[in-house]
Amino acid sequence: MDAKERIARRVAREVRPGSLVNLGIGLPSLVASFVKPEMGVFFQAENGVIGLGARPPEGMEDPDLTDAGGGFVTAVPGAASIDSAMSFGLIRGGHLDMTVLGGLQVDEKGLLANWKVPGKMVPGMGGAMDLVTGAKRVVVAMQHAARGEAKIVQRCSLPLTSMRRVDLIVTELAVIEPLEEGLRLRERAPGVSVNDILAVTQARLIVEGEIGEMELA
Repeated sequence: MDAKERIARRVAREVRPGSLVNLGIGLPSLVASFVKPEMGVFFQAENGVIGLGARPPEGMEDPDLTDAGGGFVTAVPGAASIDSAMSFGLIRGGHLDMTVLGGLQVDEKGLLANWKVPGKMVPGMGGAMDLVTGAKRVVVAMQHAARGEAKIVQRCSLPLTSMRRVDLIVTELAVIEPLEEGLRLRERAPGVSVNDILAVTQARLIVEGEIGEMELA
């Protein structure tokens, strides 16, 4: 199991039956593959789809059915296509139960930076600002470090997405919960020690008691 699949499987355990969940571009989109259909979850993409399914088999892609990043998706029974205004009305109106977003950095206050990629031209932050601000619960799904650089930092050096604290961070190494008092280490990946996690984390982590292993969907 690679790092991305481990993260997606762990995030899938946070999804509640009957909920409306937004999945961000890239790694977060993998979560849909690990949520059982009988849970009755509807995945939303801000480009105007409610009821996203897993990625289609090769050769079965429909160019008119994509997520917000242009990736091919399927639709579950009962899915709906809506316009962008309605889609962002759901987001800004606080109707999303949860959003799962990728991250470039998260700091000790639980603030997320995920839209400005260093050295790359980007058109803007898209729906990220609205999602972090409007969703009832915000889960960040990202790898713990990139090119040897920590992504969980004391203070974000990249532009922030929102001033709202995220609710959970899931990496291939750990599950971390941002709280008022700081970042609390909740779980560690199988075979990974607390010291392994601390070694690749720039931010201070609150470690209390025995840290259990993460369970995967």
